[in-house]
Amino acid sequence: MSGSDVRVRSMTERELLDAVVEIAARLGWLVHHDRPAANRRGQWATHIQGDPGFPDLILVRPPRIVVAELKRERGVITPQQRAWLEALASCGIEVHVWKPTDWLSGAIEAVLHGAR
Repeated sequence: MSGSDVRVRSMTERELLDAVVEIAARLGWLVHHDRPAANRRGQWATHIQGDPGFPDLILVRPPRIVVAELKRERGVITPQQRAWLEALASCGIEVHVWKPTDWLSGAIEAVLHGAR
């Protein structure tokens, strides 16, 4: 197993999120991410009103809007997440599902630099 394989398998969704947010901010994107918070019982939740499955990141740098769902390397999109991504894409929004391999390959950075 190569070093990059180990990094891909061990990279958490949170580490991927932090990396994407950092580079997006450096490149002049406005960034939105809803963070979960602990309730009084110590349980973590992201409180929403509306339909579940909303994407992890909304990135805006006019004239582009990029919506990204982030997953661990073996993570799977839920049906609710897929519904949101498909609906946003059908409205002309640029939609991506990013995993650690996309980060390590430079694909995410390429999208944020301007390649689609």
